[in-house]
Amino acid sequence: MMEYRKFGKTDLNVSVAGFGAWGIGGPAMVGSTPIGWGDVDDAISKKALIRAKELGVNFFDTADFYGLGHSEELIGETFGNSPDVIIATKVGHRTTAENAIALDYSRKHIVEACDRSLKRMRRDVIDYYQLHSARMVHLEQGECVEAMEELKKQGKIRYWGLSLNTFHPYAESEYMIDHNIGDGFQLVFNIINQRARGVMSRAAGAGYGIIARMPLQFGLLTGRVSPETKFSHNDHRSFRLTKEIIESSLSGLEHIWHIAEKKKISKTALAMSFCASMPEVSTIISGIKTPGQAEMNTEIVKLDRNEIDLIAETYTTDFSHVVSLMEKQG
Repeated sequence: MMEYRKFGKTDLNVSVAGFGAWGIGGPAMVGSTPIGWGDVDDAISKKALIRAKELGVNFFDTADFYGLGHSEELIGETFGNSPDVIIATKVGHRTTAENAIALDYSRKHIVEACDRSLKRMRRDVIDYYQLHSARMVHLEQGECVEAMEELKKQGKIRYWGLSLNTFHPYAESEYMIDHNIGDGFQLVFNIINQRARGVMSRAAGAGYGIIARMPLQFGLLTGRVSPETKFSHNDHRSFRLTKEIIESSLSGLEHIWHIAEKKKISKTALAMSFCASMPEVSTIISGIKTPGQAEMNTEIVKLDRNEIDLIAETYTTDFSHVVSLMEKQG
């Protein structure tokens, strides 16, 4: 049975297993930079969305930059304005006339992008709108905060928050908590990358909802990636997952895979279950592209305290240096 958790102080009750819709956006490129996860089939993507919902998933997370709008379009075509799904999307990335990636947290861009997202997703309101990766300079300038509050007052969004930086999530989260702005945070948290533990604790205590992204760390935690794995040129992992990163990660994981064997669950389920064992976490958004992945990525079991502590300890003993390697790759 799917578990549902309250998203911070909001009235949103979200499935603990959510749907990360980056992958279904397809193999988009900005110049020579891949911003997707390789080739996908839209018909299969829609089946994945439907299967996830059948399994109890009610939280679907996307962004206007995923597939340059295509992910939002698929969600709109599949669910439309259905009130029994909670849709979260993001704003702040765009392409330039020179076909490069730019960050834009101006009021004008956010307001106009919100309207475009609503149209693509065929929604009357966005349940949870996120600044895609705004940094301190953007928050302190204030335009992005004013734009989000304006959209909330207009009824175009219900709640809003910030998708925090992968490797340095503290400054922006502390600023928002200290100024009592926004309703939630999206952050990277998984067996390998546990840097955000402190953010989770403080934010949840202050009433913010927490979305844990990358629970499978680009597939490293599924057991299906090896040093020989080759990624297509239009898959962003082709430059992010080096052989050194893969080998170092797999070496550390050898110390905990026995937990999955003991519980007779998949490695994916162990990774998801570890994230779900954190009471601060509201929902976990694994990337899902097929109905089969929807089934695998929604299996969550209860871990005991010793198992949780053992996995948590591996961050210090095995994975902190791996995360540093990942940071160098970008």
